[in-house]
Amino acid sequence: MLFNSVNFLIFLPIVLILYYALPNKYRWALLLGASYFFYGSWKIEFLTLIVFSTVVDFYVAQLISRTTHSSKRKLLLGLSLASNIGLLFIFKYLRLFIPAMDPMLVNIYTADHPILGLILQGVYFSIPVGISFYTFQTLSYTLDVYHNRIEPERHLGKFALFVTFFPQLVAGPIERFSSLMPQLQENHGLKYRNFQKAFRLMLYGFFIKMCIADNLSPLVDKVYADPSVFNGFSTWFGTFGFGLQIYADFAGYSLIAQGAALCLGINLIDNFKTPYFSTSISEFWSRWHISLSTWFRDYLYIPLGGNKVSLFRWVINILAVFIISGFWHGANYTFLIWGGIHGLLYLVERAIKPSKHLQKNLLRKLVGGILIFAAVNIAWLFFRIDNLTDLPGHYSALMNSVGSQTLTIETALVIILLIFLIFEILLYNSRFDRLMDKLPMLMRWIIYCGLIWCISAWAGVTNHPFIYFQF
Repeated sequence: MLFNSVNFLIFLPIVLILYYALPNKYRWALLLGASYFFYGSWKIEFLTLIVFSTVVDFYVAQLISRTTHSSKRKLLLGLSLASNIGLLFIFKYLRLFIPAMDPMLVNIYTADHPILGLILQGVYFSIPVGISFYTFQTLSYTLDVYHNRIEPERHLGKFALFVTFFPQLVAGPIERFSSLMPQLQENHGLKYRNFQKAFRLMLYGFFIKMCIADNLSPLVDKVYADPSVFNGFSTWFGTFGFGLQIYADFAGYSLIAQGAALCLGINLIDNFKTPYFSTSISEFWSRWHISLSTWFRDYLYIPLGGNKVSLFRWVINILAVFIISGFWHGANYTFLIWGGIHGLLYLVERAIKPSKHLQKNLLRKLVGGILIFAAVNIAWLFFRIDNLTDLPGHYSALMNSVGSQTLTIETALVIILLIFLIFEILLYNSRFDRLMDKLPMLMRWIIYCGLIWCISAWAGVTNHPFIYFQF
């Protein structure tokens, strides 16, 4: 069930009406059922994977908390890691190591062997939606219990809700148990302020998803399908257009998720903070997909020793984190390279780090911002191409402008891109709902009506799935 669908616009109000009509002690059951329904609307068979991950981590955490024996605790933690990472490997990465299979043969096999057939379907053709997100969320819970940061949840149903909470289930943000679980158990009243903020976040999220990402998508697809036929301007537009598309798509999802959760009285972490205005790679990763970058910081970088190790070991730690975070995104060596590029840029940046006085220089910030924007967007090439054999052709088209075709860019797209740029400038170190708080009522409603009109008049013709659903 896509956020930008009629089904969701029916589903959410029904959930809200029932949620506020029920006593608090029954709300967890409603939200759990709604979350399973929400996820099952894609492929109900893959609910078994979520249930499996939930049950394993729930009981493993219980056992960890009951023993002080170091080796037993490590064995139990290993069981959780093996089950979760094992699911990721089987359904996301196994295809890298096995021969291709004809879809027709898989369908025939599925008819006689439903369970094994389902696994083959997932391995070869349809990655379970959001598997990387919910496995990381349950992993963080088990690791926190193991390190005695939190007490384990004693109620299986409520823990299942933590794993499957529908606003952030399929594409994050990746929430921590210590932040989300207390909110899920709190008795939230019907508050105008929550709905006001939720409306604002969802409105802006729908705008950047449906007007920016969905309108850029067909243009980007044309360029990446065959960059050699386009002229230099069109090839560069398609290349930088993908950077804007993936940002608007993912940030749009995160805002809608935050808004849907706020309708229930629950605050989710901010996942994006105008990342393309960053003046360094480290700043970019403090503003881009924040819940993932902080996850890798807390559960991989720091356990590896962080920066409290030798210089050589620190370099290895940095590269490991970036490369693994790249591989988290998909079963393709291009993602490894994409992560490695960011890791190398980070290391170079740290090696030539300017003085504090120079860091505050306006010209240096401007130049740094332009360079980071260019570097990040060119690196997106490795994220977008299907295989490395596509890279020389795209790079040649960028450098040599061999083609003659020009992309047809509608005036409406230019206008909404300018609107988007203005909002991004205004939203630097802020958020859309907070920005609206600072404006007079008349100006707020002009903006609301303007965004609603843009969505109704200029939304992309095709209702594209959110890009990060595939991860």
